[in-house]
Amino acid sequence: GKKKKGEKKEKKKKGKKKGGKGGKEAGGDEEEGFKMVPSMFIPGIEEASSNYEDIWKHRDETDNFQQKYDAELIKELKRGEVESEIRVQVDDLMRQELKNLKAALQKDMGKKGGKGSAKKKGGKKKDKKGGKKGKKDKDLTPDRTIESLYEELVKEGILVQYPKVKISDYMGEYSYLGTTLRQANIEPMPSLSDVRRVITEYGVLPMGSQTVHETAPHVKSILIAGPHGTGKRMLVNAICSELGANLIDLTAENICGRYPGKAGLTMLLHLVMKVGKLLQPTVIYIGNAEKTFIKKVPKNDMSDPKRLKKELPKIIKKMAPEDRILFVGTSLTPWDADVKGLCSCYQKIVLIPRPDYASRYLLFKELILRSGGRLAPTLDLSSLAKISDGYTPGHIITAVKHVLTERRVQQLHRKPLTALEFVTPLARIDPIYKEEEEQFKAFYDKTTMGKKRQMLLKGDEE
Repeated sequence: GKKKKGEKKEKKKKGKKKGGKGGKEAGGDEEEGFKMVPSMFIPGIEEASSNYEDIWKHRDETDNFQQKYDAELIKELKRGEVESEIRVQVDDLMRQELKNLKAALQKDMGKKGGKGSAKKKGGKKKDKKGGKKGKKDKDLTPDRTIESLYEELVKEGILVQYPKVKISDYMGEYSYLGTTLRQANIEPMPSLSDVRRVITEYGVLPMGSQTVHETAPHVKSILIAGPHGTGKRMLVNAICSELGANLIDLTAENICGRYPGKAGLTMLLHLVMKVGKLLQPTVIYIGNAEKTFIKKVPKNDMSDPKRLKKELPKIIKKMAPEDRILFVGTSLTPWDADVKGLCSCYQKIVLIPRPDYASRYLLFKELILRSGGRLAPTLDLSSLAKISDGYTPGHIITAVKHVLTERRVQQLHRKPLTALEFVTPLARIDPIYKEEEEQFKAFYDKTTMGKKRQMLLKGDEE
């Protein structure tokens, strides 16, 4: 008997230990940095799949070469429509009949007034609730047409033109070393190809379709940060060009002196949002986005950079999924801003790194061909891509333009291009050093997304 009791106690202790471990494991699972959100498109895909399985999969269409309509399928569809229409009519008749029966019953029982007054009270309460829910922002320009509002924004230089640029014009190669670096516990920097893909997924694809924008995860704002010459403004122009969107420029320098005072700012934001919502899709661009949340404004800066600091997060928060409006900010020195304020305003932060070897090779090759050059055996592109480490796409474009002048293009059949010709113009430009890239990394690690990523990587290591 004592042995059995001892065994039971040991089992209980082991059970407790196991439970403790399980609790820790469960807690560890909860603290994971990133979890995939279930897609809103799956029910629609499943419905279409089941529809195909039920109707079309086993259907023999060999004798229907001309693809004539199927009368039975149409009857089945229309039968449902007719049923729903008749049901509405029948429901109305049944309600009328029920009302008549209640009236007759009340007449017999002598209780006609009580319920009617109760209904009236109930109706009043509902009206009050309805009034609270239906509150909307006051329209400051109810008597003006959308054409006059649009014209005003164009004249004030708020609604601007942009050069037509395709997203495919943002050249960059895949990071082929990414997997190898991860295996060595080194987190690789994204390539220019990754940047192009992310901008397409967040900025172009959802905004291009009303259905997708309402169903997919709602991205209201993007911050594109990177060194000088990495193509931040080009990406903004590419988003607008791919969508055929209106571009509204709310950069501090652009709105300086326009719509002065608090009332003026309220009117400006009202015009921007009204035109943006009525003429969708709309991209609202904010250059030097860090200045809106800058810690200390320089004395020589007269543009009032903090003008939108309070209003901007409020506007972005109010935006609904049916509003195809995207706020896009660009930043050269994001670490100058208050990180908390910047993250409260911009949902997604995209860092553009220095181009890697594969991207530089592709850039030189494509830019030389587009400028009228020829890829001769004397042109060692591999060495050129190797020695140009640290130079951005903007620097490479400058070097190619400097070399391939109209006169040099005419001489190509006699004097082929060499890699040495590109070295001199590159040497005159200061490259992006690793210290600057580390500053961008340090900034990203302080953001909400950066912290989640660090937690995820720690979880993988453990």
